[in-house]
Amino acid sequence: MDLGLKGMRALITGSSRGLGYATALGLAQEGALVAINGRNQEQLTKAARSIASESGESVFPIQGDVADPSACPGIVTRAVDALGGLDLLFTNAGGPPPAKFEALDDETWSQAVELSLLSHVRLIRASLPHLRLSNAPSVLTVTSYSVKQPIPNLVLSNSVRAATVGLTKSLALELGVDGIRFNSILPGWTVTERVHELMSARALTNSTTIEDEIAKQAQDSPLGRMASPEEFANVAVFLLSPAASYVTGSMMLVEGGMYKGTF
Repeated sequence: MDLGLKGMRALITGSSRGLGYATALGLAQEGALVAINGRNQEQLTKAARSIASESGESVFPIQGDVADPSACPGIVTRAVDALGGLDLLFTNAGGPPPAKFEALDDETWSQAVELSLLSHVRLIRASLPHLRLSNAPSVLTVTSYSVKQPIPNLVLSNSVRAATVGLTKSLALELGVDGIRFNSILPGWTVTERVHELMSARALTNSTTIEDEIAKQAQDSPLGRMASPEEFANVAVFLLSPAASYVTGSMMLVEGGMYKGTF
């Protein structure tokens, strides 16, 4: 299937590693022009070179912290300047830290809101004037299957990511008249650096190893394993593409059956 992505201009935030990196690579391999974003310039530059080498396409690294209220407009502006416009926006950021509810103060909650909700708000707001000029605009937010099935010890992520799902659905309804599609992916446990960090915290608490905790968590899936970033990216690339032109307001689970509900 031709996804219709050749020449389309995409900004992928949180993409120097993990899910964002895999999605940026997948888009570039389909012929899209890609701007990637991350906080660490060295890691970002390395990721851009790797994607360009594997895809044969130019990749534009744009350093910036999406949790910084002042950074998002500049990230979008630099991407538009580099790409010559914007068709596709993938809003992604690292997740809040694991913790029990009573261990969290107001400042930690505020930081989680900045990272996992307001980063999406600000990136989308800054992108809308450019997306309205596109022939096939699409926005994909990254949340978590925890918005349907809360994950123990992740009350920050469980709570704040649910707000991003509400935002995504609301914008699909509000801005469909402009032809802009909004969807969200709700990934389950995927083998990324973030998951290794979470499994490390569990291993410390349970006096086990990271490998033990990964194996234990993987059993939640009927497939008996976690996802690879590439499996997530395959769905993300499709949802962003013109091939998914009648898909909007969808909250797509990519969790290998870990969510046990019917709807």
